[in-house]
Amino acid sequence: MRIRTARPDDEAQWRGLWRGYTEFYDTHLPEHVTAATWRRIVAPEPAILCRFAEEQGRLLGFSHSLLHEGTFVQAPICYLEDLFVDPAARGRGVGRALIADLVAMASHCGWSRLYWHTRAENLAARRLYDAFVQADDFVRYRLTTN
Repeated sequence: MRIRTARPDDEAQWRGLWRGYTEFYDTHLPEHVTAATWRRIVAPEPAILCRFAEEQGRLLGFSHSLLHEGTFVQAPICYLEDLFVDPAARGRGVGRALIADLVAMASHCGWSRLYWHTRAENLAARRLYDAFVQADDFVRYRLTTN
């Protein structure tokens, strides 16, 4: 298994994984949103960093991350927005490898921190995440405007 950045020819496999991710979260996205997400992933200066776990040409999972500025730091902050592993590939360390890849990138690129969140009841994911760092005491508020 290797971890690598998305390429334009990954779209079909990514869409299959993306569909699995949105179904897991019981979310339906219109096609134009999915298409726009893919365009931002493969743009010359990507707005979304997409990393894939790949084995023998098959994509096993992905991470989607966003870099942003912060008021308490000078170096960029990385927000891991989406992490998904194909159910057929779970239990093989794919999710762990995708997070470890971002940790290594953070160190190499000089990012100030890496953070993510998940649903409280997502216990399988939380066991993995707790192996990297314990959850903090922040509470998320979400206001939808559209």
